[in-house]
Amino acid sequence: MKSLLYSGNKTFIVEDCKKQELEPGEVRLKVAFCGVCGTDVHIYHGNMDQRVQIPQVIGHEVSGEIDAIGEGVSGWQVGDKVAVRPLKPGAENPSDNDCNHIGKNLKFIGIDTVGGMQSYWNVPAYTLHRLPENLSLEQGAMIEPLAVACHDVRLGEVKAGEVIVVIGGGPIGMLVALVARQKGAQVLISEVNATRIKLAESLGLKTVNPLEQDLIAEVAAFSDGAMADVVFEVSGTQAGVNVMTQLPKARGRIVMVAIHAQPKPVDLFRFFWRELKLIGARVYEEDDFEEAIALAAKGDIPLAALITQVTSLENGQQVFETIDSNPTGMKYLLQCSSPV
Repeated sequence: MKSLLYSGNKTFIVEDCKKQELEPGEVRLKVAFCGVCGTDVHIYHGNMDQRVQIPQVIGHEVSGEIDAIGEGVSGWQVGDKVAVRPLKPGAENPSDNDCNHIGKNLKFIGIDTVGGMQSYWNVPAYTLHRLPENLSLEQGAMIEPLAVACHDVRLGEVKAGEVIVVIGGGPIGMLVALVARQKGAQVLISEVNATRIKLAESLGLKTVNPLEQDLIAEVAAFSDGAMADVVFEVSGTQAGVNVMTQLPKARGRIVMVAIHAQPKPVDLFRFFWRELKLIGARVYEEDDFEEAIALAAKGDIPLAALITQVTSLENGQQVFETIDSNPTGMKYLLQCSSPV
């Protein structure tokens, strides 16, 4: 088998290695595809070296087939098609409030532990979600980011007929917009990249380029003056933070999806003045994965349109370099093992 090792200093190395012995409660996957996430790019840039045990296999957006089953595992068979929910809850902290998906002792599989950019991968059986036969393994590797979007939309309490503004049209922003539209909402995406704007419009989404248009005025026109019920901040930029408080109606909701690693100025007066709500949304729960699989299986979310490139594991270094030099792409998938 082969694995793609992050070795630090923007470097990945392809290595030959052996299958690992299964621990009780684990299954071994023959990994089909592993998507490259924005978090993986942060790792590539060295921004998460304090969490990654260099050299380490990373990656967490995984689809595959069960290759072997460990002691104590039931309900699964060799050959089952699955997606992985890459969360390993630790000991519960009193402050966790039964939210073990964001618990203080949570380990994120593929960051804090070995990930899926390898031909075979041992994972706890409880992380698996069954994929229906009509869903390709390529689309199966999109379930993890789609589950993020389902979680974001659920926490935002999006309802049919509401006006939704998504700030940032990258992979997660686009998926948030598509899931919100599937709920019956009226959706507008704010994005500055021409290629991503064109993709959003090809999927029937309303777009605004805030570098060329007045976003506040466009949202007012889109909503007949009512402004947004929910705003999703997915850009991770100061400009996004600046405008997010200007777009909701009174008692509107703002969902913070993007990772803002450093403190940024926020217009708190607007929260007081318009009685706004700010909602944090991180990763997902089991129900979000099941919803994502159901939406994908029904064809309600055009996942294939968001896949920019599929390439071999051996080309991993080039994929990260491409993402760095050409950020217009959406989702890049690494094919981790040869088809049967």
